[in-house]
Amino acid sequence: MSVTTETGSTTFTSLNPATGAVVGEYPVHDEKAVFAAVERAKAAAEWWAGLGWKGRRVRLLNFKSAIARNLNEVARVIHEETGKPVGDAVFETVGAINLLDWAARNAGKVLGPRSVFPGLLAINQKAVLEYHPLGVVGVIGPWNYPIYTPMGSIAFSLAAGNTVVFKPSEYTPGVGVLLGELMAEVVPEHPVFQVLTGYGETGGALCRAGVNKVAFTGSGPTAKKVMAACAETLTPIVAECGGKDAFIVAADADLEAAAASALWGAMSNAGQTCTGVERIYVVESVYDEFLGKLTERARKLKAGYEEEGASFGPITMPRQLDIIERHINDALASGGRAVVGGPESVRRPFVDPVVLVDVPETSSAICEETFGPTVTVSKVKSVDEAVERANATEYGLAATVFSRSRSAIEVARKLRSGMTSINAAIAFALIPGLPFGGTGESGFGRIHGADGLREFARAKAITRQRFKTPLDTTTFTRTEKEVEQIVNLMKKLHGKTYR
Repeated sequence: MSVTTETGSTTFTSLNPATGAVVGEYPVHDEKAVFAAVERAKAAAEWWAGLGWKGRRVRLLNFKSAIARNLNEVARVIHEETGKPVGDAVFETVGAINLLDWAARNAGKVLGPRSVFPGLLAINQKAVLEYHPLGVVGVIGPWNYPIYTPMGSIAFSLAAGNTVVFKPSEYTPGVGVLLGELMAEVVPEHPVFQVLTGYGETGGALCRAGVNKVAFTGSGPTAKKVMAACAETLTPIVAECGGKDAFIVAADADLEAAAASALWGAMSNAGQTCTGVERIYVVESVYDEFLGKLTERARKLKAGYEEEGASFGPITMPRQLDIIERHINDALASGGRAVVGGPESVRRPFVDPVVLVDVPETSSAICEETFGPTVTVSKVKSVDEAVERANATEYGLAATVFSRSRSAIEVARKLRSGMTSINAAIAFALIPGLPFGGTGESGFGRIHGADGLREFARAKAITRQRFKTPLDTTTFTRTEKEVEQIVNLMKKLHGKTYR
């Protein structure tokens, strides 16, 4: 809800999705404010880049330390703005701390200058590859993991030498504002990390404000709007847009562990996880046993806010409830069955676990991202069929394979996804050195790891001639004899037949 104050400025309130209570009030930053923030970031970028790897490393590690010291406060704000349990908020913040730590400690190793072998044709050249900062990176964050997810862009952008302007979701602005305050305490000299609050218009203005790159996390339709805004100024973008992730259970899987992992992947954070489990494909010989173990566990879970025994919180974004309800009803209308829960599981703003079986592959519950605590379980004849069905989607973010066989790695490679875990759902998210991102409707580009650092830097190639060679190939003084010598050399080096 937006209000206009007596001074003419506009503010909006952040609400607790479980109780409706006001968590905080924040300004709606308009285009003028956004452009001013980016100009400040540009001015600060030269100083930040000039600190070098060591100077930035120390400050980013101090930023990490500040978050760790204030972990309880950060988790409290996440809990109130998203409704997720405090324990989940703590775990999310720990993940963000690990990302920041890895980026700070590894940026110099990954992006520092290194020599490149020039090859025989340019053996007289010294070849160096460097990575330079882009300048200013605009980060547009999501509400489902309001510190962990954007930190994958914030930390790696800052570590690469860029300044950052962060626009958190309008559902979780307080988390972003708190991060900005903690960063200002440890880096008071210049505004290297600024936070702007508001709605979609604020994010759109950020795309047009002259930033050097935009990192976006959100839905596919919103990503297309962000890309359109960025296209006006040819601003590049890295986008992570959700998924419809598959979980494959092979005949030789540890079914007890598979059921526990699948349930956590599907239901944790009320199913509001971009890499969450939404589709389970089980080989028919173990289907009934697996389904029994899964449903037994699922019936013990319940949504709630601060009630004792609540497994997860409410649906943070109210309109998402309509999508969840529609997917459940469509699955049932098209011949599917609910073996746990059903339409009655939707008790706004909460949704209790729903397990659906016999759902046609054409149902919206299988084809569209649900983003709620629902999951479909389908019987397949073989792992190959499971892979085929898993890949039959426009999404390509993550996947899981449960199998005791060594061939599980080959199954993982066949899945069209940016990340795949074997025998543990979403394990890749715990490893900051691994790249994170998808393909197709799940977006493009990578955050985390060495690839995430390079995502926020530009490669710079430098050569320096060390000595002159008899064959001068880069001037008009070369002779026909020298050309003939080059031809003969190429025939000797590259003219053989390979078998």
